[in-house]
Amino acid sequence: MTPNLTYVIVVGVLVAAGVTLLLERSLTRVLMGVILLGNGANMLLLTGGRSGTPPIVGDGPQEEMSDPLPQAMILTAIVITLGMTAFLLALAYRSWHLNGHDEVQDDVEDRRIMDLAERDEGPGDADAGTGDDDDDDDANTDTERSRTASVDAGRAG
Repeated sequence: MTPNLTYVIVVGVLVAAGVTLLLERSLTRVLMGVILLGNGANMLLLTGGRSGTPPIVGDGPQEEMSDPLPQAMILTAIVITLGMTAFLLALAYRSWHLNGHDEVQDDVEDRRIMDLAERDEGPGDADAGTGDDDDDDDANTDTERSRTASVDAGRAG
C-alpha cells in the first residue's frame, strides 16, 4: 500500500515544526514542539496502517481486515504525549512561579566547565600540530588544574 502524499507532507511539516520549537529556550514553545512532534508521530503511524473492515474475527474475510497494530501504537503514543505535556506544563508553571518567566537559563556549572575548556585550549594550542611542545605550558596547565581542584574541594567542604 502506498501512503497518501498529503499525509506524508503533513507528517514532514509537523515533525519539522516540532523539532524547531523543541530547540527554543521558552518552555511554552518546547511544550508546543512536543505536542506537534507527537501529532506528527501519530500521523506517521496512521499512514503505515492498512484500511479495511474492522479487525474483528467473523465480521468479514481476513484479507480485507485493517491492521490493528498501528491503532494500538497510536493510542500508546497519545498517552506518552499526554504524560510529556503534563510534565512540561508543570515545569513551565514552576518556572513561571519562581522566576516570573518560563525561559530556560544556562546552567552555572556548564558555563564554568566551558570557561575551563576555553582556558585549556588557549593561544598556545594553535601550534599543536607542529610538535613544538614546551614544558612550561604543561606546568602552567597543571598549576591551573590544581587551583581548580582546590577551589572545587573548598566548595564541596
